[in-house]
Amino acid sequence: MKVLGAIVAGGQARRFGSDKGAALVAGKALIDHVVGALSAVADTVVIVGRTWPNLASIPDHPAPAQGPLGGIAGALAYAKAHGFDAVLSAGCDALGLSADHLDALKPGPAVLASQPVIGLWPTGLAVPLADWMVDPAHRSVFAFADYCGARRVVVANPPANINWPADLP
Repeated sequence: MKVLGAIVAGGQARRFGSDKGAALVAGKALIDHVVGALSAVADTVVIVGRTWPNLASIPDHPAPAQGPLGGIAGALAYAKAHGFDAVLSAGCDALGLSADHLDALKPGPAVLASQPVIGLWPTGLAVPLADWMVDPAHRSVFAFADYCGARRVVVANPPANINWPADLP
């Protein structure tokens, strides 16, 4: 199975107050921590909704400012067009994400119960998600996960979700 790792990073980090993805933890940007985790299990890693050195950047779909689901939709559209079987998505702020967390999502569709942006999405969901997002009320990742029958996976020691500077270790 050919898997695209997609870092969903198109948010404005209003709660954080600055570029959350660039925040340093142990001398490394949050985004780079996620790159390391996804690189261990995905064939290719991209960033969605922004640019980052050494990563291909793809846009949210159908447009910017659609929330995390827009990032997942952009990743699925890209994956489908480029011959990937599935997208493994994670937010840029998923500190402590591990290969074990990601392996627990198999088979997809599945999301982490604690952070639904971390999910495994078969590329066959690209069109259903695009259709789902036509309604502006459809922006909840959990709602789409339920709609497409994704499993909610509970893992021991889930990754941290960094929303505020005080959340940094």
